[in-house]
Amino acid sequence: MSQGSGEAGGRSRVWRFRHAVTRYANPVLRPLARKLPYLGVLTHRGRKSGRTYQTPLNVFRRGDVYVFLPTYGSQAHWVKNVLASGSASLETRGRVVDLVDPELITDPELRIAPPIVRLVERRVGVTQYLQMHSAHTP
Repeated sequence: MSQGSGEAGGRSRVWRFRHAVTRYANPVLRPLARKLPYLGVLTHRGRKSGRTYQTPLNVFRRGDVYVFLPTYGSQAHWVKNVLASGSASLETRGRVVDLVDPELITDPELRIAPPIVRLVERRVGVTQYLQMHSAHTP
């Protein structure tokens, strides 16, 4: 596994749908994502605007590491924002976790993801994941 851009131009096969999802699906998903397993709302700051954004995402925990699969690829704004700032917060299952040290990992097999998620994400062309560590590791 190594760092890199993965898919051509850092975009997956579903890149063209990102605006519709952001505008119509995300507002509906946000309340659910805060409570359901394997989902969460990532709060991050815009690298250019400085504005705060809340993005519902799939998230998987491995010890103190939180793993996000960028369905639209590494060129998604939330990925760029988190990498630029070096931190974000995640609300998942009713609690908020501060996250630091983002790292974009290229792994075409997506071995870190659960099997069903791996299957779906690989079909849409995802070859990378973003991992972050809990800021408050005991």
